[in-house]
Amino acid sequence: RGRLRNIRHKESIKIEGDITLGGLFPVHSRGPAGVPCGEVKREKGIHRLEAMLYALDQINSDPDLLPNITLGARILDTCSRDTYALEQSLTFVQALIQKDNSDVRCSNGEPPIIPKPERVVGVIGASGSSVSIMVANVLRLFSIPQISYASTAPELSDNSRYEFFSRVVPPDSYQAQAMVDIVKAMGWNYVSTLASEGNYGESGVDAFLQISREAGGLCIAQSIKIPREPRPGEFEKIIKRLMETSNARGVIIFANEDDIKRVLQTAKKANLTGHFLFVGSDSWGAKNSPIQDLEDVAEGAVTILPKRASIDGFDQYFTSRSLENNRRNIWFAEFWEDDFKCKLTRPGIKYELGRRKCTGEERISQNSQYEQEGKVQFVIDAVYAMAHALHSMHIDLCPGYMGVCEKMDPVEGRMLLQYIRSVNFNGSAGTGVMFNENGDAPGRYDIFQYQLSNVSNPGYRLIGQWTNHLRLNSEEMQWSGGDRKIPESVCSFPCESGERKKMVKGVPCCWHCELCDGYQYLLDEFSCDMCPFDMRPLENRTGCRPTPIIKLEWSSPWAIIPVFLAILGILATSGVIITFIRFNDTPIVRASGRELSYVLLTGIFLIYLITFLMIAEPSTAVCAFRRLLLGLGMSISYSAMLTKTNRIYRIFEQGKKSVTPPKFISPTSQLIITFILISVQVLAVFIWFGVMPPHTIIDYEEQKPPNPEFARGVLKCDMSDLSLILCLSYSIVLMITCTVYAIKSRGVPETFNEAKPIGFTMYTTCIVWLAFVPIFFGTAQSTEKMFIQTTTLTVSMSLSATVSLGMLYIPKVYVIIFHPEQNVQKRKRSFKAVVQAATVTTQLSQKSNDKQNGESKIVPDRSQ
Repeated sequence: RGRLRNIRHKESIKIEGDITLGGLFPVHSRGPAGVPCGEVKREKGIHRLEAMLYALDQINSDPDLLPNITLGARILDTCSRDTYALEQSLTFVQALIQKDNSDVRCSNGEPPIIPKPERVVGVIGASGSSVSIMVANVLRLFSIPQISYASTAPELSDNSRYEFFSRVVPPDSYQAQAMVDIVKAMGWNYVSTLASEGNYGESGVDAFLQISREAGGLCIAQSIKIPREPRPGEFEKIIKRLMETSNARGVIIFANEDDIKRVLQTAKKANLTGHFLFVGSDSWGAKNSPIQDLEDVAEGAVTILPKRASIDGFDQYFTSRSLENNRRNIWFAEFWEDDFKCKLTRPGIKYELGRRKCTGEERISQNSQYEQEGKVQFVIDAVYAMAHALHSMHIDLCPGYMGVCEKMDPVEGRMLLQYIRSVNFNGSAGTGVMFNENGDAPGRYDIFQYQLSNVSNPGYRLIGQWTNHLRLNSEEMQWSGGDRKIPESVCSFPCESGERKKMVKGVPCCWHCELCDGYQYLLDEFSCDMCPFDMRPLENRTGCRPTPIIKLEWSSPWAIIPVFLAILGILATSGVIITFIRFNDTPIVRASGRELSYVLLTGIFLIYLITFLMIAEPSTAVCAFRRLLLGLGMSISYSAMLTKTNRIYRIFEQGKKSVTPPKFISPTSQLIITFILISVQVLAVFIWFGVMPPHTIIDYEEQKPPNPEFARGVLKCDMSDLSLILCLSYSIVLMITCTVYAIKSRGVPETFNEAKPIGFTMYTTCIVWLAFVPIFFGTAQSTEKMFIQTTTLTVSMSLSATVSLGMLYIPKVYVIIFHPEQNVQKRKRSFKAVVQAATVTTQLSQKSNDKQNGESKIVPDRSQ
């Protein structure tokens, strides 16, 4: 039994005292498979352990705190492994386990004298959260309070499961909130998380995920867990997975030192130095060990650490430790060898060749590098918290009693817990030490960044603080290569102006940018909308602007040609009219039918004039005159020509039957017939005025090409293509009818009438208008529709007028001016003679046709 007890206490420190505290420290790292413990941990292990010994020394020498009561300790090594720590912690509860020794007798028959195991009233530790959780489950069964100096897993805040657990460091839920605030302050919205398997890592990441979900605007690209026992190639797989979402450069890491170091090593091996932007939890903090020889990969890493201060008294204490004055720490010799890179001669330990022998004269910080470990302050505060609780308990239970009274022997664990939760004192760093109802300390964090470039002293630099809210000095930050611009860690970059976000399903931080095309503008961040019909989008498509209004300008090539033709036509028509007026009583003028000629010339003049109205800026008056004159000029011209051809046709048709002249062939009758025909057009136009008063419109559809930059609103009269054709339809009917009569009168001798010139005029006019129709309607979809159609219409009308003028009147004017000798009175013939002559001509024509058809029969001329 004694041998077993010695084995159990072989790896522990025993400090005698009236009240014993337990201590759990990761003196050694986790060993390889099958081996519980590995190498000694100089900082997280020995520094923290010595901090507890230092605190006990300070308390025991303080006359005001637990006077006449000495605090002792039983300190164990957890070897950074929860299962090993559980075995070790059974030492703390063995005194509370009831043993039945009734059947045990010594050789002389007397009952054995069994030394009473030491009773541990409270435990300081552990370090890792997974270790603390394992130990807390055991200590809870025996009502032993526990105060941790480094365990930050949010799970430990569950007072129903870990009611005897308290901690002087804030839980990771505060830390996770601080890390979310840091990520948001840097403008990142797409990050990955890395967690060491175990309570600390997994709980920290879970808290981060939950808080980021609640805060919104932050998405997790990858959430990767590092196995407790990584297989070969495991870290290469982790880096490969992180690179699957390479835009997520920010990596939130809740991992132990060994895992952090392996991640950095693998990233460097994969040539990804400077790619990842690490945000490390307090397990990274401001430690140099995880980044040793990997400083370039760690450059720019932002880390968080519970607010702490370096304790000067501990520095003086620890740097004065030597092999001679610190024999109570059974692991100090091992630390000495590791710290000074030398070897002590110890029984049973073979001396390593190539390693110098320790002299014992070495001094910490003089012959080795020394920097106080970050959690030293919290170890001291945890020990003091236990001491203050015991002190308050002693005052209440043992008033005026020197030493431990019966009421505190043994110390009742649940009562001590109440005193622990009630403590409130200034800790070793001058900050308040207190606990909330869950045993958590308030959240106070320092934020560091590891800086390497452009700094005189590379290392961790304080860049901000977090106490319930973030205060970050972004001007002090710098990244890989000394760049001061905060790198981006976003899934999708902001869309360009005029682009909407098309969200990726299930990932609110990721989107594709789609341009608002055509006549769309950006209504909001996620949708486009069409501009109103009279507007087009701005160049950056953030809104709409009025569409420019255009009209056919006089300076346009589309207007110059029609105007030029119209001016020539007006001048020519005016010349003919003037000539006719001047030679009004000459035979040629009189023979052409003066009255109808003037009417016809007026119509031609109006046809030329309509060109100016079609090109003029649209207004109500212009639109009214367009409606009136567009068809009027043509109806006047064709009404006059129709009357002429009809008169000739009726005369010669009547002459075939009798010598009596037909009715209504006098000039007056002809004028009346002509004006009746014209009045139909005028009446239709005025009915149109009544039904639909003339007005202007702006047509935004006519010039609306795919590119809105070329969109224009066209100022025009309210005349559709259909209404324009209907307006001309009556004139077309007159023109066709006139053409029919011209064909029927083609056999009349040209010396007696104008039938043939009128016929040629109508044939040519029909050809012009047949060409007009496909051009006019074939350009209906063109962006230049208004210009093309206006030009086509005006040119066609001018050409038809020119044909009429050229064939009917220019020859007469030529004779009048240049051959006045032909402008003389010819012998008058009776109507009968005219008819006989026409009949002879007709019969001769028929004979000629019969001969051409191969007929030899001679038809007698009955006219003789």
